[in-house]
Amino acid sequence: MQVLYEDNHLLVVNKPAGLPTMGVAEGEKSLLTVAKNYIAQKYHKPGNVYLGIVSRLDTPTTGVVVIARTSKAAKRLNEQFRSRTVQKTYWAIVEGFPPPEGTLSHRMGEEKRHRKMFITQNRDGIPAILHYKTFQRFENASLLEIHLETGRKHQIRVQMAHIGHPILGDYKYGSRKPFPLGIALHARTLTFQHPTLGTTLTLNADLPTTWKLGIND
Repeated sequence: MQVLYEDNHLLVVNKPAGLPTMGVAEGEKSLLTVAKNYIAQKYHKPGNVYLGIVSRLDTPTTGVVVIARTSKAAKRLNEQFRSRTVQKTYWAIVEGFPPPEGTLSHRMGEEKRHRKMFITQNRDGIPAILHYKTFQRFENASLLEIHLETGRKHQIRVQMAHIGHPILGDYKYGSRKPFPLGIALHARTLTFQHPTLGTTLTLNADLPTTWKLGIND
């Protein structure tokens, strides 16, 4: 866990692949438990440390995660995410060659039994919108920059797979190509307002070294 920003109200980190953000069984490691241990040790805090996860990433995904250190900060940050004022930029390596740029707009539903999301024509589906552009093309894959307009569960993974370009290593959504660790999806940048200072923060997370291996393959 790499710390990108830290003060009395915030802890922003670069999540590694394979580490769940939260919601694991007692005794299992997650980003939340690692972060709590970090705060407890650094500031010599006895007892339970309060931290509130504001932005989540799937277990195989890497990149920026925002964690509130106070309930006041958590409330204000959650409101920013609900009102869609947070700017989110992802990088992804997908199979094949989608059009150079585009907007994907779908409705999504959830198959809870298998913990998967899917595209649906049902009006009850939740809207999912993203914008992408191609940065670079490789032999059989493309590096994309993706801007989320909505932040749905598995959204990028599902929408890219739906148009025939699943993310490398994402076997859950149809990828047939391996990736060294996790999947080739990285939360590159988050821009939001500091919950107490009101200043604009833009945090960038470096790509994991495994991405070089994935691109070269």
